[in-house]
Amino acid sequence: MKLTDFDFDLPESLIATRPARPRTHARLLLAQGDEIADRHVYDLIDIFRPGDRLVLNNTKVIPARLTGQRTRGDAVAKVEITLLEPAASGWRALAKPLRKLNEGEVIRFSDSLSATVAEKGETDLRLTFNLTGDDFDAALAEAGAMPLPPYIAAKRAPDAQDATDYQTVFARHAGAVAAPTASLHFDEPLLRALADKGVTFTEVTLHVGAGTFLPVKVDDVTTHRMHAEWGQVTPGAAAEINATKRAGGRVIPVGTTALRLIESATDAEGVMQPWTGPTDIFIYPGYRFRITDALMTNFHLPKSTLMMLVSALMGQERIKRIYAHAVQNGYRFFSYGDSSLLIP
Repeated sequence: MKLTDFDFDLPESLIATRPARPRTHARLLLAQGDEIADRHVYDLIDIFRPGDRLVLNNTKVIPARLTGQRTRGDAVAKVEITLLEPAASGWRALAKPLRKLNEGEVIRFSDSLSATVAEKGETDLRLTFNLTGDDFDAALAEAGAMPLPPYIAAKRAPDAQDATDYQTVFARHAGAVAAPTASLHFDEPLLRALADKGVTFTEVTLHVGAGTFLPVKVDDVTTHRMHAEWGQVTPGAAAEINATKRAGGRVIPVGTTALRLIESATDAEGVMQPWTGPTDIFIYPGYRFRITDALMTNFHLPKSTLMMLVSALMGQERIKRIYAHAVQNGYRFFSYGDSSLLIP
């Protein structure tokens, strides 16, 4: 299975740099079996059935991009930091320029927030901040910016609107440095309308890491190693999902992050178990899905692990037809783009 099997031509003009407004007016490609229909997210009220259970990732994106200053005597240098994930002590982070930082140096981001370079590696470093808990969260919210994906950040800088646009309406647990972007299409009125119809919801948590944007660098995709991300499925969430399966309802994760977590937490008999800890599950064609019946997801990068995941769900030839339809009909791609509902 080669990396080129998951490539396709994508015009740059289809890469979205802003989301649809309102959120629910994004387009929705409905792929059910071999049928493809062009809809909108607000049409989900007519597509989902009573008894369906949507699995939502309630992670909250932190403003992980920081700009600070490092001072040596009279020399002051600008430093750009991107937080990657919490470490045993402090945070793992990328730094630009990394080579000009030394262990023990202090980077000041605002009057209240600073960090010390506790450890420096070849590609990243570990920072310890002067604040913790709620004080750190408040200072980070003031000093930081949303960590937009590279393909958006290359086109424009983050701004105040991204603080709302790049966060789901049900974000509760801070820790992600990338959004679960399929969930960005929901607003409170749509959630209420779906609930009134008999659709149920279960929240899980997977803190999406910056590794979600890392390219696959091996030609034989089966040898690729996934980045690990921390997730949690509570006993209550597991019980809800199992009850839906027993009742004959469909379990539909919203986003690949929710899908990867619930597949990690499901045993070989198809029973969801509580889960707390990292998962590095890698789903590619040949994978047998244990709990997932369908998937709502945005359109993904060529040759990415997420293209492999949707190919595993729908079949490689079918997903090629779906993506060809999306490109031909001008669907908007990636984090701020349109959505799809994939039903095998």
